Formats: sequence, structure tokens, C-alpha cells
Amino acid sequence: MSGGARVADAARPAAGMPGRVLRLPAGRALRYSGRAVAVGAVLLACCLALGAASVLTGTYAISASRALGVLAGGGSGTDHFIVVDQRLPRVCAALLVGAALGLSGSLFQSLSRNPLGSPDVIGFTTGSTSGALVVLLAGGGGTGVGVGTGSVLGGFATAAAVYGITASRGVFGNRLVLAGIAVGAMLSSVNDLLITRADLESAEAAKAWTFGSLNAVSWPQVLPLTVCLPPLAALTLGVGRPLRLLEMGEDTASALGVPVGRVRALALLLGVALAGTAVAVAGPIGFLALAAPQLARRLTRSPGAPIGTAMLTGAVLLVAADFLAQRVLAPFQIPVGLVTGALGGLYLLWLLSRER
Repeated sequence: MSGGARVADAARPAAGMPGRVLRLPAGRALRYSGRAVAVGAVLLACCLALGAASVLTGTYAISASRALGVLAGGGSGTDHFIVVDQRLPRVCAALLVGAALGLSGSLFQSLSRNPLGSPDVIGFTTGSTSGALVVLLAGGGGTGVGVGTGSVLGGFATAAAVYGITASRGVFGNRLVLAGIAVGAMLSSVNDLLITRADLESAEAAKAWTFGSLNAVSWPQVLPLTVCLPPLAALTLGVGRPLRLLEMGEDTASALGVPVGRVRALALLLGVALAGTAVAVAGPIGFLALAAPQLARRLTRSPGAPIGTAMLTGAVLLVAADFLAQRVLAPFQIPVGLVTGALGGLYLLWLLSRER
């Protein structure tokens, strides 16, 4: 078989994927699946239902009519404090952080061509945690902006290290995963050293933060992710098709006109930015970026996780986990990262049980 025939055969599945085409301005087209749209609608309804349950229930229960009255500008001072200042920012943070992690995991799994290619497994979340801890501890504490900046810069520094280790032989597959695990293990030791060298009060606060929690989140912490997520998602949508072609192999993608190095670097930067901003808001949340894209792929029955479905799956998982974190041991609230860790372990066991 000739090289041109092989390229044509490889390109056929990407070009002939089942679904519908939405015509966009400037001659562009967006291919989508009817099943993916239906799954997305169900996931969006789940987000709304879980968010409403989180706002209305708890130690201080509030009716839907009273909550709507507060949102309309009325209600008592206590109702306003509970709904607007306490519960709504927590729900919004859970939805946004879950969506960012789901999207980041989808990028890394496509980039590495490995279902274990999520930012928490391959060390980028650990790097973001290192950057935030440097601001919190070595810098003598820090503001929300400082912690967020340190988190994003730590993630980018980790990405640069992993990219430098793997660039000579290709940033993909098991090489990316193993390099990320190695760098993440070293950074985990650095994080432990930072905590042990801090004073007792700072060390306890930092250790609690590393569990991943939404207990004290407020609107100033939610705002940066609200601003950053839409443009990052739009850029990810633009790089989605080249990434799907890249999954067929670098040679094939290059023959089809994909600028391999630029697409790979952009996907890496977008994934790190999403993970870093999520860590800045809630701390390191384990297993979510690993599970959300895989669950989205199974729900939509598609070769790869659709971007929108991966985001909605991540949002549903985190808002559900945070609801459990608030209610399981009420009135005591546990960090949501512990809940996602437990659910992630069960998810991995489920995957192993399905292996033939």
C-alpha cells in the first residue's frame, strides 16, 4: 500500500465520524453527535439539581421561594448571608473547578494517548501545589492573588521540566506519563519539606489546604476562574481536531498538515493553565481529571471525550462530591479532596473489574 493510501485511510475515521454538522460563519463547520448533545443536556440538568440541593439544604435549611427572594434582592440578612455569601460561591467554585479539571484531563489524555495522562497523575497538579506552598509558607503567607499566581507558575515550571526531559524523543505516550510521575514524586518531597520547615500553625493550615477543600471559598476566589475558563475552553475547542489527528501518530498528523510541535505545546500550556487555576481556587483535587474524560467518553460512546461533555462530567462529579463532603458527617465538613480520592479509588477498582 502506498504512503498516500495509508494517510487517506488513517484520515477517514476523523473526517467521517458519525454525527451532524453545524455551519459557522467564515466557512467553518462544527461536527457534533446527537448522543453527545443529549448526554450534555442530562449532565447540565444534574449540575442544576445538585447545585440547588447544595444551596437549599444543610444545617440551615431554606425554601426555594426564600432563596429566589434573596436572589431577587429581598429576604432577611441571615438568608442573604447563607445563600449569597456562603453557599452560592461554593457551588459555583465546585462547578468551575470540576469543569476545568475535566477539560485539563481530556487534554492530557489526548496528548499522551494514555488514560492515565491526567494532571494529578503526571505531576502537574503537584507542581501547582508546590508553587502555591512557596507563596503560603516560604513567603510568609500570601493573598489569594499571590497563591493563584504561585500555583499557575508552579504548574508551568513543572510542565517545562517534563517537556525538557521528553522533548528529544517526543512528548507523548508512556514517556510523558513516566516523566511526569518522576517529577511529581520529587516535587511531593519538596512539598513535604516546605510543610515540615514551617511553624506549627502555618504547617497545619498548609497541610489542610493540600487535601483540597471548598469549605472557605468566597467570591474573590471564584472570580479568576470565572474569567479564565471561557477563553481557555475556546482555545481548547480550537485545538481539539488537531489533537485527534495527532492521536493517530505524529507522522500521519504531520502529513495531514498538522503543525505537530505547535499543537503539542499549546495543548500542554492549556492543560497546565486549567489545572493551575483550579488548584489556586480549591487546592489539589485528586482523581477528578483522571475519571471525568473517561466517563464522558463512555457516556457518549465516542473515540475521545468531547470537550463539552468532559467539562460537564467534571462539574457534576465535583459538585456531587462536595455535597457528600458537607452532608456525610454533618455538621462537620470534610475536605472534598478526600471524597474524590475515595471515589477515585472505587473508580479504578471498577475499571480493573471490567478488564478482560
